[in-house]
Amino acid sequence: MHFLELRIPPVVVALLFSCIMWLVQKFVPALALTIPCQTIIASTLSLAGVALILAGAITFRAAKTTVNPMQPDTASTIVTGSVYKISRNPMYVGILLALVSWAIMLSNILSFALLPTFIWYMNRFQIIPEERALLSKFGAVYVAYTKNVRRWL
Repeated sequence: MHFLELRIPPVVVALLFSCIMWLVQKFVPALALTIPCQTIIASTLSLAGVALILAGAITFRAAKTTVNPMQPDTASTIVTGSVYKISRNPMYVGILLALVSWAIMLSNILSFALLPTFIWYMNRFQIIPEERALLSKFGAVYVAYTKNVRRWL
């Protein structure tokens, strides 16, 4: 187990990445892009991201299980309904969509280049430890779910 696993809340990770994205846009303006309809595209992606985050959280609440990503071992059930039929991590997909939206608004190649690093970080230090805890707690039920639903999309 790595010391970063389940240590930084995903929202904080997203805020850190958004700040870094903003900084690279400010300090490397030569890599600016022109994105037609950027406000419309960014707004649409941001709304979709917020909708996924809310749908995921509401579904967790309805199932009476924890929404705390720092303590996956306190989950009371495997949630497989609603948006969890299309993604095992719809809230993280929603955060990613918000970051993509932010990258579009910043219109800088380096801002976009940071997105795979966000995905790598979330996989390595958040999702894999969560999956390990859920596998330990729910065993075959969780394995069956992972075979039918992808991690991201």
